[in-house]
Amino acid sequence: MTTKPLDTAAPALPRPDTPTTDKTPPAARVTIRGTARAARRLTVPRSVRRAAGPVGLVLLWFLTSATGVLPESVLASPVDVMRQAVELTKNGELPGAVAASGRRAATGFLIGAAIALSLSLLAGLFRLGEDVIDSSMGMFRAIPWVGLIPLFIVWFGIEETPKIALVALGVTYPLYFNIYGGIRSTDAQLVEAARMMGLGRLGLIRYVILPNTLPGALVGLRYALSTAWLALVFAEQINADAGLGYLMSNAQQYFRTDIIVLCLAVYALLGLTCDFAVRILSRRLLTWRANFEGEA
Repeated sequence: MTTKPLDTAAPALPRPDTPTTDKTPPAARVTIRGTARAARRLTVPRSVRRAAGPVGLVLLWFLTSATGVLPESVLASPVDVMRQAVELTKNGELPGAVAASGRRAATGFLIGAAIALSLSLLAGLFRLGEDVIDSSMGMFRAIPWVGLIPLFIVWFGIEETPKIALVALGVTYPLYFNIYGGIRSTDAQLVEAARMMGLGRLGLIRYVILPNTLPGALVGLRYALSTAWLALVFAEQINADAGLGYLMSNAQQYFRTDIIVLCLAVYALLGLTCDFAVRILSRRLLTWRANFEGEA
């Protein structure tokens, strides 16, 4: 019985001058290039997408006012609001009101931020501070700060003090809880590693705890700034003789919805400007931190 010898010869390699064929299916290549081109065509700048919502609402407001669906007695048209803005700007009433409201908001914010920062550092860094402060802040947080207006009038009168105090109170809570939560969310293993490397208490706070707290503090700053303008809307209803709330109170007596809407729009623009400033600040301060920015 004879057996056939095994063929151990290596497969023949193609000669350099031998033409080779591409094994990749042509349909796959076309699909990839087509998808890339479609993605480039459908890309819309983020600034345009962000502005689409507000612009769409204003257009809807204009169309409903122009067609009579939204009566002027219910809400003035955008044209009337813009006309009133130009008139109040020319006679100086609107700039003066914005300046008066801005001073109150800035003063109240600085006072509230100083209180929140002090309390959050004491409660976050020390157990005794947490035991004394955190439960009390949680209890006072449950009290609606708008409901304290009558008590503030009794304590401080009807001048500027109750207005500033109400803004400061509204600012304190979001800043406190976000900073306190940021401090307590610091990884314990990271703290132990820093201690093993020889960092003292001040170095630990500066290089480990505060950088970890910064993202939460910036989120609290955004909430606090928006709350400051919200509190100011209520605060300026307390016997105000200047400011946006004063303009709104006078307009309410004469059913001037155009001035009321104008003042609300100015409040919104001021709040949006502050929020935009905090966003820029966050990008500057958190360049070391890789964030998820959403799917494309």
